[in-house]
Amino acid sequence: MTTTLTNELKQDLIARGFTRRNFGRIATMLGAGAAAMPFFNEQAMAQLSAVRGMPADAVKINANENPLGPCKEALEACHAILSKGGRYVYEETFGFQETLAEQEGVKANYVQPFAGSSAPLIQSVLAFTSPGKPYVTADPGYESGAGAAKFIGAKVIQVPLTKTYAHDVKAMAAASADAGIIYICNPNNPTGTITPRADIEWLVENKPKGAIILLDEAYTHIAGVQFGSDFVAKDKDVIILRTFSKIYGMAGLRAGAAIGRPDLLRKITPYSGGALPITGMAAANASLKSKTVVPERRKIIGDVRADVLSFMDKHNFKYLPSVSNKFMVDVKRPGGEVKALLEKEKVYVGRVWSSMPNHLRVSIGTQDEMNKFKAAFLKVTA
Repeated sequence: MTTTLTNELKQDLIARGFTRRNFGRIATMLGAGAAAMPFFNEQAMAQLSAVRGMPADAVKINANENPLGPCKEALEACHAILSKGGRYVYEETFGFQETLAEQEGVKANYVQPFAGSSAPLIQSVLAFTSPGKPYVTADPGYESGAGAAKFIGAKVIQVPLTKTYAHDVKAMAAASADAGIIYICNPNNPTGTITPRADIEWLVENKPKGAIILLDEAYTHIAGVQFGSDFVAKDKDVIILRTFSKIYGMAGLRAGAAIGRPDLLRKITPYSGGALPITGMAAANASLKSKTVVPERRKIIGDVRADVLSFMDKHNFKYLPSVSNKFMVDVKRPGGEVKALLEKEKVYVGRVWSSMPNHLRVSIGTQDEMNKFKAAFLKVTA
C-alpha cells in the first residue's frame, strides 16, 4: 500500500535534499503501516528473530514485553469504553493528552498522543533526516529509526557505546555537523544500561545546530531515573518518546506519545492520520492515574532481574549491568547458535547485534518463565 504525498510535503522533502526518486519509498513507508515494515517496531523485529508456529507453551522472552499485562485500572477502563467502539470518541485521546501533560509539567499542546511510540519515531526520521542530514545513533542500539533512515536514503552514523555502555554523547555530537537527529534510548535497548543525566544535559546544550535530540524513554520507568520532560518545558530541541508497552504492559493495546515543542510536533504530525484506538487511550489514561502500578512493577521486574543475574554470576557468565527489563549475556560463542538451541527447548530470546555477536538479549519475564529459561540455558551452554 502507498499513500499520496501532498505538494507541500514534496516541497519540504526537496528542500531537505530528497530527490523525486526518494518519493516512492517515503510514500510507501507512510502508507504501509507498522505491520508491513520490518524496521518499524519491536514486535516486527521480534518476528524476525522467531519462527512461525511458536508453541503455545513457549517461554517468550524475546520482545521486551511485560507479561503482567495491563493494570487493573486499565482493564476496567477498557471494559467501560468497549460499548462505544462504534465511534471515534476523541475525548479519550484528549483526556490522555491532558493527564500526561499535567504529570510532565508541560502544556497540553506539547503532547501528541500516538498508538505506541514507533510511529513518532519513524515520523521524526521522516521530518528531520534526509540525504544531507544524518541519523546518529548508538551501536549497539535500537535499530528501528536507523532502518527507516536507510530506507528513505538518509545516512546513518553508528557511534559505539562507552566502556561503561553509556551513549558516547561527545562522539555523537561530533559525528556530523549537519545531523538531523541524535537518537538516545535511555536505558538503552538492547543493553539495558543507563546514560548519566549529566551526559544528556551536555548533549542538549552542545549538539550540532539544527539537530533534534530524540530521547526514547520506553524503559525509563523501569530504571527509575529522571525523565527528560524538563528539557521540553524549557523549549529545547528535544522530542521525547513514551510508550505504554513496557512497564504498563500494553504492547497489544497500543498507546504512546511524543512530547515536544508544538513547532517540532507539527513537523511530525503531517505524517500522521486517523483516530487512535479508544481502548488504548482509555487504558493509558487510567494507567497514568494509578498510584501503585509503576512502583509495584518496578520492584517485580527488578527482583526477577536480580535473580536471573545472580544465576549468571553463579555460573560464570558475563553480562552487561542492566537496569531495564532485558539484559545482554555473553554466551561465549556465536549468539545465533545458542538462540537456535534455546528455541529447541521452547525458549525464545532476543536477536543478536552485529557489534556484539557473542551476546544474546534476554527479556525479563515472570519468575516461572525465567526459571525455565535458566534450566534451558544451562542445558544448551554446557
